[in-house]
Amino acid sequence: MQPIIYDVAVSADGYIAGASGDVSLFPHTGEVVDDYTARLQTYAAVIMGRATYEFGYAFGLKPGQNPYPWAQSLVISKTMDLPTDAQIEKVTDPMPRIETLRAEAAGPIYLCGGGILAGLLLRAGYITHLRLKRAPILLGQGVPLFTGEVPARQMQLTDHRIYESGVIYQEYTL
Repeated sequence: MQPIIYDVAVSADGYIAGASGDVSLFPHTGEVVDDYTARLQTYAAVIMGRATYEFGYAFGLKPGQNPYPWAQSLVISKTMDLPTDAQIEKVTDPMPRIETLRAEAAGPIYLCGGGILAGLLLRAGYITHLRLKRAPILLGQGVPLFTGEVPARQMQLTDHRIYESGVIYQEYTL
């Protein structure tokens, strides 16, 4: 079974985006972004929710386009419409499809977001690693790291780094 890794930027108060999906206060350049970009290449598959996928539209992503062309990409949605030539797979019933993906993927699986999907996968016991890029910002509201009830879990810190920007990278195994 391939691991599912939630690799995400998060504010000091636990939000992955502010009100209306605002991510402008998170770092967009520098070593932390370079390291994240390098890690992206190690993922064989990507899972994301509809809102996370559609967030890319504001940056030029076209409906059906794969934002991670080197990886198999799944978007979890019951409502999204895609063109017939879509480069991504829309999944309406996530749990059986994610089980199959874990068994068949050629390498680690990147959970790209967001908080609703992350909460669902955490409660199901599917998230095996948590990679946090904890930014020195407070958002006060927005999209939480996990939506819904979060089960009590032990985690083991397996890596960490403090960047000059003040971002703290923390990697945990669940």
